[in-house]
Amino acid sequence: MLLNQRYRRPGAADAGGPLNRAAGIPLCRPPVPCEHGVVSTIELYGGTAKAFADVVARIRDEQWELPGLGVWTVRSLVGHTSRAVQTVIDYLALDEPATISIATAEQYYAHVTPDAAASAAVARRGIESGIALGADPVPAIAAANKRVLVRLGEQRLDRRIAVRGGNMLLQEYLRTRLFELVVHTMDIERATGIRATFPEGAVRECARLAAGIAADAGRGEELLLAMTGRADLPERFSIV
Repeated sequence: MLLNQRYRRPGAADAGGPLNRAAGIPLCRPPVPCEHGVVSTIELYGGTAKAFADVVARIRDEQWELPGLGVWTVRSLVGHTSRAVQTVIDYLALDEPATISIATAEQYYAHVTPDAAASAAVARRGIESGIALGADPVPAIAAANKRVLVRLGEQRLDRRIAVRGGNMLLQEYLRTRLFELVVHTMDIERATGIRATFPEGAVRECARLAAGIAADAGRGEELLLAMTGRADLPERFSIV
């Protein structure tokens, strides 16, 4: 079975579905229609990649060197965001690992929370990626979007990939890339004033993931109290 056939995302509530022994995660056999199946994840990911590309296409020449986020200009921020597509392409080109060491997207963020050295490396890669996009980033981003969707359509349901920090199921890694695309496209919106049109459900899925990351990091109560109007979040509160 391929990823373009509908089934339930691993970890979803399941009436005794077969178990992925490597990861200890229940897997349902296709077809199991559900709101958050892998087909839905791919659709959200592909639609959000298109929303990102549409925003980039409207960046004016004089906006590329504006402040973007932290040390990044808008160009560097776009370069970093484009890696949410390019890393999927790159990781799918690697040999498939035999086991899973990171079971969920939430656990991925617990593994990759950067220290100062890692943060500097992320910043550097963003700058380098922005430069690599060339004078006109639009065609490069459109071509990468096309390549990644073709590759995703060729993958098995239980495809494992080696990523920075460990090995994951592909569909769980896609949840992290959807998160990166949405959040950083919002950063580009804030830097340029160009509004993005995300596919329905993309922001909701990212908010759900963010809440899960906070809960797994022991900050779920803080977040819940703030979201229900009972307390303020600490200054500079962040879950990544």
